[in-house]
Amino acid sequence: MKQSPASTSMKQTRRRFLGEASCAAVSSISMVNMMLNLRLATSAAAQSAPTDRKTLVCIFLNGGMDSFNVLVPRDDTRYGNYAVSRGNLALDKAALKTLNQIPASDGNLYGLHPSCSGLQGLFNGLNGDTSKRRMAMISNIGTLIQPTTKAQYAAGTATLPRALFSHADQIDQWQTSVPQGMAQASGWFGRAADVLNSTVNSGQTSMNISLSGNNLIQVGNSTQQFVITDSGALALTDPTDTNPANPGAWKNSGHRSLLAQHYSNLMQESYSQMTKTSMDLQQNFQTIFHAYDDSAVSSLFPGTYFGGQMLAVAKTIAIRQSLGLRRQTIFLSFGGWDHHGELLNTEAGMLSVLDGGLTAFQKALEALGMQNDVITFTASDFGRTLRSNGRGTDHAWGGNHFVMGGPVQGGKIYGTFPDVTLDSNDDVGYGGRMMPTTSVDQFFGELLRWFGVSSSDLSYVLPNIGNFYSPNSSTLPIGFLQPGTWS
Repeated sequence: MKQSPASTSMKQTRRRFLGEASCAAVSSISMVNMMLNLRLATSAAAQSAPTDRKTLVCIFLNGGMDSFNVLVPRDDTRYGNYAVSRGNLALDKAALKTLNQIPASDGNLYGLHPSCSGLQGLFNGLNGDTSKRRMAMISNIGTLIQPTTKAQYAAGTATLPRALFSHADQIDQWQTSVPQGMAQASGWFGRAADVLNSTVNSGQTSMNISLSGNNLIQVGNSTQQFVITDSGALALTDPTDTNPANPGAWKNSGHRSLLAQHYSNLMQESYSQMTKTSMDLQQNFQTIFHAYDDSAVSSLFPGTYFGGQMLAVAKTIAIRQSLGLRRQTIFLSFGGWDHHGELLNTEAGMLSVLDGGLTAFQKALEALGMQNDVITFTASDFGRTLRSNGRGTDHAWGGNHFVMGGPVQGGKIYGTFPDVTLDSNDDVGYGGRMMPTTSVDQFFGELLRWFGVSSSDLSYVLPNIGNFYSPNSSTLPIGFLQPGTWS
């Protein structure tokens, strides 16, 4: 007779259990020690925690987005230079989504990719209301160790980020904000949690929540990320489901039966207790996540995978109070942007998906009254070459990125848009590799000033920030935040 999954699961040996449990708990077990410290700090945190709630959402566009076909100059001279440099990849000027910059801008004309009509609306004014300009662009941003000129680059005298133009290295550098490399890998979200979590948060859920598995940006020296899915926690689809026909339920039931046993081996006993704590944290999150009624905003989101993930991000922010979080970061990866072989059609489709998800997310925040509590931004490995390789583009350096939310002074291009003429003073070669004029440290530093990282801690979170900006300055590194939203 064929045995049921439930009876089969109960025959696991302890050795087999330990192996399977390590896989089930890999996303959250690393933070159990932090949970112990959090319990000790709960009383002090409750007394000194701020009254506001803030969330940073990072959308990482893996592969290196071709962002010079996302933000395009529209004035005749600069568009002409763009068209020559891009060749067969140049977008039709008439098809661009017109951006109406606020008066205090760089005075130039720009348009967004034709697939970005929703983001155009956020830039120009939500639902036509120019007082609600929720989105801005940061132009020609990239990894730098210190301010660098093309002359220094050409002469070989510049101190450059390690392994420029390499996917793996540049992803790490965007996520660590340490382009020269680190002896011990940690990310800038993670280091922000190191200095904030114990004093601002009172719950047991990690400050850093990922919908894209384990990552580097959310790993601190004393903190880790908490991995979820767009359906909630990893442990169970529904923590109340004990139906043996549900594989998640019977596996969890079998694990818990083994976890309830006592082990004479100290390592096995400790591992068992840590795994139980990990599963308890996952179940606690899922119970809260599952109970939240998202009917007020769910219809705003498109039926794409990315749209579903952004709905989960909105829900995760909406339940922050129940999770005991006054500060949280959320990480989401959207891959497939490495367009060597085909750019125009593929990027158009992907930008449409990105546009739909981001626009719906911002509208959901508005509907929930959380628009002033959240800043969302994009990041990517690097920009791409201006010159076509035939049908696509190759790895480059500086690029353009979105930043949006109520705290953002939207309707403006920040940073310095480069001269996109091939071999210009901004092009370091290989067919239009733009040297960044704004560093990731400046970008992240401004986000962290809003998030609540103190000037005395900013250099711990961003070790190179002093090369670009004084943490004690009374001004901002870039200036995209609304007055009165930072300290």
